[in-house]
Amino acid sequence: MITREQALQFAREWVAAWNAHDLDKVLEHYTEDFEMSSPVMLQMGLSPTGTLKGKADIRAYWEKALVKYPDLRFNLIETLHCIDTVILYYDSIAGKKAAEWFAFNAEGKVYRAAGHYN
Repeated sequence: MITREQALQFAREWVAAWNAHDLDKVLEHYTEDFEMSSPVMLQMGLSPTGTLKGKADIRAYWEKALVKYPDLRFNLIETLHCIDTVILYYDSIAGKKAAEWFAFNAEGKVYRAAGHYN
């Protein structure tokens, strides 16, 4: 079960790691075989389904995203949580709002995530 305090701590660490462009710190929060879905993957031509699985493939996607958006900076607006999920609502790339959904396993690591954009 994810507590409010755990959700807020995750949000602080996740946003800080992204704003530092530190993918090692970002990836510390995920399982080795986590799955990520995002329409940005489709836009960048990295996945025909918009989904990638595993740290290596997702790291490669995020590395390309950081090259494409070198001034990437997230501004956290809200953190929402449930039993074993967290949603971060934030200002994202190119002036877009984003809501990212994270599912956590029993060890507190993200095993599934999905980015949503306006």
